[in-house]
Amino acid sequence: MQTKGLFITFEGPDGSGKTTISKLVYEKLSQLGYDALYTREPGGIGISESIRDIILDVKNVNMDTRTEALLYAASRRQHLVEKIIPAINANKIVICDRFIDSSLAYQGFARNIGVEEVLHINEFAIEGRFPDVTLFLDISAQEGLNRIEGRSFKDRLDLESIDFHNRVYEGYQLVLNKYKDRMVVIDAEKSIEAIVDEAVEVIIQVMANA
Repeated sequence: MQTKGLFITFEGPDGSGKTTISKLVYEKLSQLGYDALYTREPGGIGISESIRDIILDVKNVNMDTRTEALLYAASRRQHLVEKIIPAINANKIVICDRFIDSSLAYQGFARNIGVEEVLHINEFAIEGRFPDVTLFLDISAQEGLNRIEGRSFKDRLDLESIDFHNRVYEGYQLVLNKYKDRMVVIDAEKSIEAIVDEAVEVIIQVMANA
């Protein structure tokens, strides 16, 4: 079907459902006959998964904010060169749960490092390989936290205060405005089926216009 690779990312606050939705979108595209690949950040390959364990470990409460930002960028770099770029070059549709925009919202804005400062770190890491399209699952910080309240496992970022998560959401609004040409906002309070259908429709339309 598709004749060229495509890089699609999913973003959203904690509890927005991006992991569930991105996996279902990958599965639906595969069922439709598209050559798709699912991956996630931080992680996706061995080295990056090891870095993920360090970043999200609840014991690492003393992690400096810039250390956190650099670890995300390092994980992203390895993931990109080892998995994402080869898949795009093989004409696959790469579906990725989080990418650079998470760093801009979480570390750049919510951690007060500076969006532009974190962008510079990540520009070094990705060498211009931004997503073709980013689907932002829009939900308030409070509603997102309500959704994950019953989770048996919460990572270091899940345990941050509501003030932090409100700042993450505010940071995402800046990112949405900065990169409006590649951003598509989807209401994350709709049914899972409706969200998946809308996301798949967006991706197929992007391929048709490529």
